[in-house]
Amino acid sequence: MKIEVRDIPPRAVWALEQAGVHPLLARLFASRGVAHRDELDEGLAKLLPPTTLLQADAAARLLADAIAANLKLCVVADYDCDGATACAVAVRGLRLLGAQQVSYLVPDRVVDGYGLTAPIAQRVKDSGADVLITVDNGIASIDGVAHAKALGLQVLVTDHHLPGLFDGEIFLPDADVIVNPNQPGCPFESKSMAGVGVMFYVLLALRAELRTRGAFTSEQQPKLDALLPLVALGTVADVVKLDANNRRLVAQGLKRVRAGALPVGMAALFTAAGRKANAVTTFDFGFALGPRINAAGRLSDMTLGIECLLTDDTGRAADLAKQLDAINRERREIEGGMREQAFAIAEGLFDDGDEPPPAISVFDPDFHEGVVGIVASRIKDKLHRPTFVFASSAAPGKEHELKGSGRSIPGLHLRDALDMVAKRHPGVLLRFGGHAMAAGCTIAEENFDTFETALAQVAQEWLTAATLARRLETDGPLATEYRRVDLVDTLHKEVWGQGFAPPVFSEEVEVLSQRLVGEKHLSLKLKHQGQPVDGIWFGHTDPLPARVKLAFRLDADEWQGQRKVKFLIEGAEL
Repeated sequence: MKIEVRDIPPRAVWALEQAGVHPLLARLFASRGVAHRDELDEGLAKLLPPTTLLQADAAARLLADAIAANLKLCVVADYDCDGATACAVAVRGLRLLGAQQVSYLVPDRVVDGYGLTAPIAQRVKDSGADVLITVDNGIASIDGVAHAKALGLQVLVTDHHLPGLFDGEIFLPDADVIVNPNQPGCPFESKSMAGVGVMFYVLLALRAELRTRGAFTSEQQPKLDALLPLVALGTVADVVKLDANNRRLVAQGLKRVRAGALPVGMAALFTAAGRKANAVTTFDFGFALGPRINAAGRLSDMTLGIECLLTDDTGRAADLAKQLDAINRERREIEGGMREQAFAIAEGLFDDGDEPPPAISVFDPDFHEGVVGIVASRIKDKLHRPTFVFASSAAPGKEHELKGSGRSIPGLHLRDALDMVAKRHPGVLLRFGGHAMAAGCTIAEENFDTFETALAQVAQEWLTAATLARRLETDGPLATEYRRVDLVDTLHKEVWGQGFAPPVFSEEVEVLSQRLVGEKHLSLKLKHQGQPVDGIWFGHTDPLPARVKLAFRLDADEWQGQRKVKFLIEGAEL
């Protein structure tokens, strides 16, 4: 691994310091592209206006008309945390704005697969709905939307995924209205907004439309900011790029959670996870709450996750949170076994001492399709290669199909790579879609070898030696005056995540002692700039030399009422 230090523009650092930003934060923000204090303004007034989101006004008119006519609205959600939070935001928000009849439907991962399909559209129609609203899906659901329209449903698509490609051309579904910052012609600056963010913006536009129709005044209008904790959770959990607008949405959500203004289901999830809502961080959203909601969609029924976010009954919320926690524990057990097996298969693709192939594809008949994405992410992290993990479909009549989930590395746009495979090998990919860093596809089992070879070929052509080399970007050395518990707390309170990486420092340290704990973690006594500090490297067992360049995050341990700084090791340059 090569440890590299981010470029730190001195003018930006100076400007931020002059504006009153703490020197350490000024350095961190500047290296992440922040040049002015205004970019750090978390105020709601600084959010991008809904008027710049293509067709948000048309969506608002459609929904306002539906509310006026007391039509039945049905939200079709995705079965991940973004989809669940987007669904909860849609249902809660529409009810707040006057809709009397709002229901939702979430597809089953195994039986239905992803997105709005014709059978799902039929179920929406059979429920008595008049208007179908997708959240976090729909932009590639050509057939599903067409069927919904043929049944007489009005269709509003809200999504953030890339549109479908057919023979290299973009195709959009024939919905009444489409709101998606990634559709052609949309001038909205935040192309990385999550599905939950898109739905929140549609509600902002709807409120403005209802205001113009005289439903309420600016002073009387429903407060949608109560939805921001859900928006923040879904945004972080979906690992979208935290651009300035997304960071504001997350910051506003964190602020409300810390103040105790959060849905009772979220509060129950904090309790189930053993975390404190009043000290919430983005890490809690990404690694505590998000996985518990996601687990429902992976192994059970995402209705559990959505109901937990929708209920206002404290007792029911506690019960649902406990169920989600239990499902997540089961998910971890399944994932652990799959991960070991998948690592063994992946490492069997190359000899000891050799470089892994440019892309990894793994399949085993015993794999569970609900956790293939997590396992793909683990292999990608370990081998630094674009990775797909496949499992046999458990859907009735689809036993011959494999469902795959992929994760990529910088330098290879995974959805575009799948499109290239589809062009070169027509018929191999039955379905595919996704983003640059994460994508999914379905293939016939007999075509696995073809897919494996084809993806590796595309990766070979698109990736360079530089992109295939593992690099870890860091913030350089940590001055001793910043190795303080209060600064650890300051750093944790900021909004970090995808595209706005949490601080990782790096420098040479002395290893005073080291031992294994729990058989799989390396506990360290280090000397940092002449002073002792504890460290731990989770999931690492190989001993370190007496002096070594480490990359580390800052954390704080508490023992007998005393808190002290601890280094969480991220990597070593050996």
